[in-house]
Order: sequence, then structure tokens, then C-alpha cells
Amino acid sequence: MTSTSIRRAIVPGIAALTLALSACGAANEDTGSTSAEGGGDLSGTLAGGGASTQQAAMGAWAVGFQGTNPDVTVEYDPIGSGGGRENFISGAFPFAGSDAYLTDDEGELSDASERCGGDAPIQVPSYISPIAVAYNLPEVDELKLSPQTLAGIMAGKITTWDDEAIAEDNPDADLPSERINAVHRSDESGTTENFTDYLTTVAPDEWDAGVVETWPTEYGGEGAKGTSGVVQTVENSEFSIGYADASQTAELGQALIGVGDDFVEPSAEAAAKILEASPEAEGASDTAVIYDLDFATEEAGTYPIVLTSYLMACQSYDDAADGELVKAFMEYVISDEGQDQAAAEAGSAPLSDSIQEQSLSIIENIG
Repeated sequence: MTSTSIRRAIVPGIAALTLALSACGAANEDTGSTSAEGGGDLSGTLAGGGASTQQAAMGAWAVGFQGTNPDVTVEYDPIGSGGGRENFISGAFPFAGSDAYLTDDEGELSDASERCGGDAPIQVPSYISPIAVAYNLPEVDELKLSPQTLAGIMAGKITTWDDEAIAEDNPDADLPSERINAVHRSDESGTTENFTDYLTTVAPDEWDAGVVETWPTEYGGEGAKGTSGVVQTVENSEFSIGYADASQTAELGQALIGVGDDFVEPSAEAAAKILEASPEAEGASDTAVIYDLDFATEEAGTYPIVLTSYLMACQSYDDAADGELVKAFMEYVISDEGQDQAAAEAGSAPLSDSIQEQSLSIIENIG
């Protein structure tokens, strides 16, 4: 995955989201097991942040994690993927969440390795979810969009709801002759990177801005900060459409996206299929479980606009307490219990057994 944006140096306050989490202590040391066992012997505060897409899942993990170690508090600030990576690299966060893995397109991977004492950072998937194309279109209960039509809308080339391209996808819908308000993220965003990666892959003639984390201003539309900002803007503005993590768009219409000859709705089950069919990224290693998603898949029943959100950490920490807390928290997130909590409360797709086992075998070596 590539990025063409210039990342900003931000060290925000952590107060935006504080989750009282209890660490899982002596989590399972058997790499073939994906259960989390509480130890109850940890204390302190673990402060991280990053991808806002993980916000709902973090809440679910808080519920499941709390009680094992009541003396531990984990604070997660959903400032966006770019801010999370920046603060992890600077040392402000001992762990971070990001919808885009680290690369050296702008030197981030090398900088993260330097921050981690010369060792490559750990990167493991924690959260798989469809990116919903959410819309607020009165009296239109179902909206189907081919990849080309969606790309045309987001690029500002299709400007009214009764455009012939939308009508062709929805022959039975009563489409209004209203102007489309296309809503995008105004901040640097891994969701934007995944979404534009999809558009670039499936409709490069319509979407020619490439893969970006910061929305190209020349394409117009209305910007909103964070996942919650996009959702709120679409909710409050009739005839709007935008993209956001599906877990936070339940109150809005969710478009069915063209895949082969079918149109597929966003669901955890449909999103999970794409990861199993996707190749590991070029930078995958014994500390990085990362993937390049096959957005162009035509596999039946597969929802193609998906994000994989990662947790990032160091292999070792100067402060042993930090290492213990990071390890305990990440082991819980990746465990069956943590994945089931996120699936139930945030609508994410649980990691496969093989990805869980691979990730846990990396996390258990954090020192």
C-alpha cells in the first residue's frame, strides 16, 4: 500500500477517549492457543491511540478486558491512523492503531525501527471491517453502485442523484434530481487510504488521484474530521454520501457494491473473505503480518471495500512495565475472547485461526 501525503507531527492530548481496561497479565504462552488468561498482577497506565475505526472495538475490548487487572488503565485517543503512527514513531505512544501498515515511502518504517531501538516494529492485524458507503437518500431504501459509478461520484464527475450511471445501477429506484453531497475525511486517514486504494484498483479512469491518505481538494465534496465526523455529516445532510467503518453507519443506508455480476452488502462475513484471498504485502516479515488486499476480487459474496486495522508496538521497551502492559493488552485483543467481543459489539470480522496464531507468536516475544 502506498501513500502520497505528507504526514504531520502531532502529539495530542490523550483525553479524547479513555478506556479503563484491565491487562490480561500472564496471557497464554502457548502459540497454538488463542485464549486469553487473566493474571491480575499488573498495574499502571498504558496510553496509545490512532485509527478512529478501532474506536468501537476498543470499547468492546474494554468491556471484555476490565476486571482482570483493575489497577491498569489503557487510554486510546482516536486521532486517526496518521496521528497514531506519528506519535508511535516519536515515542509519545508505546502502541498505536493504524488502518495502513508502515512503509518506507516516507521513511516511517525506518523511523519506527529507530524508535524501537534498531529492531523492526511489530505490526499485527487486530480488526477487519467493511468500509461502508453510507448514504442519506430519502425514500430510497436500497442503493446499488458499480465501482465506476462510485468512483465517479467521489471524484465529483457524477453530481446529481438521477444521473444515468446511478439510474442504470438502480433501474427500479425513484432517484431524486438533487445534487449529491459527497462527504470525505478531512484529516489524514487510513480509511481514506484503503478507500482510494479500492477506487484506484477498480476504476482508475474515473479516480485518477491515486492512493492517498489526505483527500485531494480538487475533487471537491465536503470534508469532515474522523469517522464520527463523516457519519454525523451524512446523517445531518439529506442527499449525502460518504465512506466510513461499517460499525458506525448502522443508522444510515449502506450501498451494495458491484462485485462481478452481483451487488454485495457490507457485512463482517463478506469482508472476512477478502483477507483470506489476499497476498501478504512485500514488507511482510517475522514481525509484520501485513496484507495487500485484493480489491479487484470477483469472488461471489465478497465485499470488496475492506480495511484491515493494525496494532503497532516495539519488540522491546526500555521500561519493562511498558513492555508488560503492551504485551498483555495486545494478547487480549488478538485472542478468541477479544476478537469475539469486537465482532459482537463493533461488527468486525474475527481473525482467522492461522492469522491469530501467527500474530500471537510475535506478540509473546515482546520484552
